[in-house]
Amino acid sequence: MRSFFKAYAGVSLIKKITVALSLGILVGLIFGESASVLEPFGDLLLRLLQFIILPLILFTLIVGVNQTNIGSLGRMGGKVFLYYLATSAAAIIVGVTVASLFNPGTGTSLSGDESFETPENPGVVEVLLNIVPDNIVTAFSELNLLGIIFTALVFGIAISYLRSTTDYHEAGDRLFKGIDALNEVTLTVMKGILQFVPIGIFAIIANVVGSQGTDTLLSLGNFILVLYIAIFVQLTFYLVILLISKIGPGAFLKEARTPLVTAFVTQSSSGTLPLTLNAARNLGLNKSLYGFSLPLGATINMDGAAIRIAVSAVFAANVINEPLGFAAILQIVIVGTLASVGTAGVPGAGIVMIATVFAQVGLPMEAVALLTAVDVLVGMGATALNVTGDLVGTSVINKTEKSSPQS
Repeated sequence: MRSFFKAYAGVSLIKKITVALSLGILVGLIFGESASVLEPFGDLLLRLLQFIILPLILFTLIVGVNQTNIGSLGRMGGKVFLYYLATSAAAIIVGVTVASLFNPGTGTSLSGDESFETPENPGVVEVLLNIVPDNIVTAFSELNLLGIIFTALVFGIAISYLRSTTDYHEAGDRLFKGIDALNEVTLTVMKGILQFVPIGIFAIIANVVGSQGTDTLLSLGNFILVLYIAIFVQLTFYLVILLISKIGPGAFLKEARTPLVTAFVTQSSSGTLPLTLNAARNLGLNKSLYGFSLPLGATINMDGAAIRIAVSAVFAANVINEPLGFAAILQIVIVGTLASVGTAGVPGAGIVMIATVFAQVGLPMEAVALLTAVDVLVGMGATALNVTGDLVGTSVINKTEKSSPQS
């Protein structure tokens, strides 16, 4: 048994994940809904990833802050926000353009029995206020990523200040070394969790394929196909950004593919965050940058969801036979970009965004109910794109920081 585990651990993670994906699809197709017996293994993977998120973000960011200066941190933060805003807008434009070319939903009609209750959208102001938690313990227990980032930044900066003072220099250094050691312990635990990732992915994909079957895929196949074409176009856009920034796509994808596949299967940007942070570390990126940008991106940067908004809007307009005009498209771009921030941290954020935009431009909520039937299949590609956008942005900003003068 020991030799088996040793051999298993010796196989590269991406090879194990590739085999797990293939076997999961096969088992799902053969056993159908009976494959749900494997669901606990998938749930265990999600629990393990969520278990490690808090210490990983907290310690990584505190250590990162203490390896740079405040001026550099502020400059990087500004670049991150601008990147996320720009790519979200670009994703919606890509989605609208591709959907307008292929016109999904043409010939489809609402049966009249669809219903959808619009979920509450907390809005941008509420999300911004949630950055500052009123209770640190609650922020940690509820896994409020924005609150955890704020806490790590505040205490990281405070420790950095202590280390720069005469009276508390030694105490600050001891505290920093302790947190640095805890960071290494967290990374060691992460290595163990990585060994279970293929097993969890196998269980999740088998359950998804078994429960969804082919009927759902065929019923809205045109919509799904157009959406994945738009996702591919956005991925090409990322590739161009990497090439312009003189970052080798091959080296990037070698480290990025594990979190991308995991995001695709789990449909969770925040759940995949430990693997995304690990990929950034393997890429040799600035710890103070990725410790901030990736948790923030997992919360507010949703390029995949932005494309869903655009394609869904064109789909709904075609269903009611009222093609979108220029004014409506412009409104979708603006509202959709803001909605990607306004729904941060909301369960089922993609559907919430779509409902928000539909309400603004007067599209039928019944179409949202129709789209929920393929939410899983659509969410897989959208989540993988979200994680890709976060990693690309962090890599590009890291490249600009290397050529920027230090403050």
